[in-house]
Amino acid sequence: MPRSIMIQGAGSNVGKSMLVAGLARAYTRRGLNVAPFKPQNMSNNAAVTSDGGEIGRAQALQARAAGRAPHTDMNPVLLKPETETGAQVIVQGQRRASLEARAFGQAKPELLRAVLESFGRLKAGADLILVEGAGSPAETNLRTGDIANMGFAEAAGVPVVLVGDIDRGGVIAQLVGTQAVLSGEDAARIKAFAINKFRGDVRLFDGGLKDIEARTGWPSLGVVPWFDQAWRLPAEDVLDIASSPGAGVKVAVPQLSRIANFDDLDPLSAEPGVTVEIVPPGRALPGDADLVLIPGSKSTIADLAFFRAQGWDVDLTAHLRRGGHILGICGGYQMLGQEVADPEGIEGPAQTVPGLGLLEVRTVMRPAKRLTLSEARYLPSGDAVSGYEIHIGETDGADCARAWLEVGGAPHGAARADGRVLGCYLHGLFSADGFRQAYLQRLGGQAVIGYEQAVEETLDALADHLERHMDLDRLLALSAEV
Repeated sequence: MPRSIMIQGAGSNVGKSMLVAGLARAYTRRGLNVAPFKPQNMSNNAAVTSDGGEIGRAQALQARAAGRAPHTDMNPVLLKPETETGAQVIVQGQRRASLEARAFGQAKPELLRAVLESFGRLKAGADLILVEGAGSPAETNLRTGDIANMGFAEAAGVPVVLVGDIDRGGVIAQLVGTQAVLSGEDAARIKAFAINKFRGDVRLFDGGLKDIEARTGWPSLGVVPWFDQAWRLPAEDVLDIASSPGAGVKVAVPQLSRIANFDDLDPLSAEPGVTVEIVPPGRALPGDADLVLIPGSKSTIADLAFFRAQGWDVDLTAHLRRGGHILGICGGYQMLGQEVADPEGIEGPAQTVPGLGLLEVRTVMRPAKRLTLSEARYLPSGDAVSGYEIHIGETDGADCARAWLEVGGAPHGAARADGRVLGCYLHGLFSADGFRQAYLQRLGGQAVIGYEQAVEETLDALADHLERHMDLDRLLALSAEV
């Protein structure tokens, strides 16, 4: 029978996603058939799956750690924020609806059925399912109808390990306080705890472990020191993108309000000769940038207005006058054109808005979302690229005659006549070492790492780290048959 254990956090951003990735690699190396699972995720950084859907990118990394192809059953409910109070709801990989928070709450019973259905399918092909919670079970106001934490654990009969983040301080209160606010039934589902992100000599926290154990009755699975190589793994949040300030080629990335699918930045930030600077709202695009990369957006028209509100359109024109380069990917590509039309009101009110006018192309939004894994070729150098498309909208115009990619044998992308403004829909370009090298050479830089190999080595190092600092035998013994 397959077994399962759920990793929940005493707060957001305690490192659950990375722990599950490391555990997946560790138990896979022990010979187990491991599958990751997150009932509900909220992220605009999605991955396209081989079965034609989308899931959170963190679950795609966890699948990779387990040696599996990402599948929509690994993240059956994905929420992609579109406004301050509403999100697009992806169910088993496909867009179901756009819902405000209250309407989403009313839909939870139906969504739980889909979650349990996906979980049931995963069980058929796994020895161990590693489940990741969302946020914290201590948010008791969300307990009714919950599908992300204790509600799922109760429905599926899965035991829980609670993780605290010592780096932010107050970890004893995080864990003890969580137990205090949970119902007796939910608290009983927690079988152990672990401490994550410790800096310094872990022996200094021996007294803290004993205090938590005495107050909660839960055993400790260990104190996990800060993992210094975490920056080498694909980031789940754009603010986690690492760079080496002042080195070589400088890439400026405007932080759009609905930034999406920014994994194109991970391979660039991993290069020692590249600085990736995320430019927050209210700050000008840096005048010394070699490249301005406009990333994907969940809401192109809204983010186009946001872009202009920051004055970045003026900065972009100045950047071009200085001889700089511009690359727009997905939503960023759409923004670079002459106009974006939304005649059916897919992103909001039906309207047509002017684009940034730097490419002679026009985009029309269409209801059908394109979700596909693609094999491509970079035409200037002939280098092979593997990537994916995830977008609504069709783009066409005179500059498409200067396609710089070939996707599935067909021309793809658009370029200005001088070659300094490029756009495309293909994500994942920079993961290809050959393309990254050829593109950086255009900017006066070079690529020196093997990106995919570096990710694999980092996953192995993370698994080694957890083997040293967590009691993985005990964790496995705590898992329950499901």
